[in-house]
Amino acid sequence: MDFQHIIVTPGIKPHIALVQLNRPKELNALCLALMQELVSAIEALDQDEDIRCIVLTGNQRAFAAGADIKEMAGKGSIDMLKVDQFSNWERIKRCKTPIIAAVSGFALGGGCELSMLCDMIVASETAKFGQPEIKIGVMPGAGGTQRLTRAIGKARAMEMVLTGAFISAKEAYAAGLVNKVVPAELYLDAAFELAQSVAAMPPIAAQLAKESVLAAFNTSLDEGLVFERKNFYALFSTEDQKEGMKAFVEKRKPEWQGK
Repeated sequence: MDFQHIIVTPGIKPHIALVQLNRPKELNALCLALMQELVSAIEALDQDEDIRCIVLTGNQRAFAAGADIKEMAGKGSIDMLKVDQFSNWERIKRCKTPIIAAVSGFALGGGCELSMLCDMIVASETAKFGQPEIKIGVMPGAGGTQRLTRAIGKARAMEMVLTGAFISAKEAYAAGLVNKVVPAELYLDAAFELAQSVAAMPPIAAQLAKESVLAAFNTSLDEGLVFERKNFYALFSTEDQKEGMKAFVEKRKPEWQGK
């Protein structure tokens, strides 16, 4: 895969792909071209049976400092409607493969929203999360009012959205937004370590488990339990379920086939 605004490294670790946002001069601002490339890469990796986990990162200075404001500044509401930039976000959301965001530096606006679109977040001690759109006359539009509220609660989310205030990596961890915080020089290694733990699991089970956790945000408890149960039963038709339970009984390590 040949891209201009991202770098894709399939198999950087066994069963793991790395996708790196690569607009360093613009602090990885999420222009339309970058988002289109990102969607193409994520969808291709999602179809690759050898890839069981994806790590998405930027650089030490910035995961992504937001949308590309220069692209939007002169547009009207109908222009934005026609561009339909959020359709790309919906396509990323449909990715079955678990995605881990490795965040260092700024994760602001669309950058914060992109990190929340991932399934887990590993943060550098230097990471700063924020939704500062209010400071340029708008509001979050890619999930900042919804995913952030579900992650850290109404009061904290309301403060961030209405004032544009940032929170540190430690504050994000305390609020439940990120999985772990590590020194800046270790954040990518820590993301790979978590990814390797995910990739070591049976891939179909991991995909259906991810789907079931995400369903909890869109269903009532009773509906979610029905959804979960159907995915649970479905896994009993996989070869990995047979291998996993047989290996447990035989007291040996299972060998997953992804079937």
